[in-house]
Amino acid sequence: MATYGLLRRASLLSCSNSISPSPTASRRSLAAPFRRYSVSSRAQLISSGSRNYRSALFPLRCSASDSVKRPKMASEERQEPCNRIARIASAIRVIPNFPKPGIMFQDITTLLLDTRAFRDTIDLFVERYRDKEISVVAGVEARGFIFGPPIALAIGAKFVPMRKPNKLPGEVISEEYSLEYGTDTIEMHVGAVQAGERALVIDDLIATGGTLCAAINLLERVGVHVVECACVIELPELKGRERLGDKPLFVLVNAA
Repeated sequence: MATYGLLRRASLLSCSNSISPSPTASRRSLAAPFRRYSVSSRAQLISSGSRNYRSALFPLRCSASDSVKRPKMASEERQEPCNRIARIASAIRVIPNFPKPGIMFQDITTLLLDTRAFRDTIDLFVERYRDKEISVVAGVEARGFIFGPPIALAIGAKFVPMRKPNKLPGEVISEEYSLEYGTDTIEMHVGAVQAGERALVIDDLIATGGTLCAAINLLERVGVHVVECACVIELPELKGRERLGDKPLFVLVNAA
């Protein structure tokens, strides 16, 4: 009888242990499902219930800062730069007879309103110049001030404004250049750049090339090496590229 009692007690203890885990183990088992489902897993769970609801909560984005990206097909990789340039070109508005009859004005203000096209513009420049050891981004007044600073920040360079006369306080160095209707001058602060630095000159558009030539001359006078000039738009019929001589020019949109 004593033996039977001991065996029965052992059996009850065994059954009790199998259905009543310790408090710690219980907490682990309850918490496990919540730890196991990451944000992406929860997104998958939601998507099984409603695709529209998932899209509203987790919109798909394509950005260089995204930590997780959808793998692209080879054809997509080849087409992407062309797609971005086409988007940029379509965002630029052309206004005829402004500021005078016969002029087809390339208006970038509509590009700035299109956040995707504006971002594409900056990204394409950054991708080109990120690894070229550029320490100076020189922006030509006035629209070079729009594109220059974000590029400079992204590639780790300083931004140097190149302005019309009497706009910069303090001591300046100047360069005069000719236009089809007269002359103009561009100025830069003394001490803004140092001899031996590598510079990118940027503006929104190249027409006759006079302003870019003046910016190059100004920088080279103080010993800076101008790596390249960059513009969003080129008007090839005005042959500004030829005026730059052997200085490289990179443009996104040809407005021929």
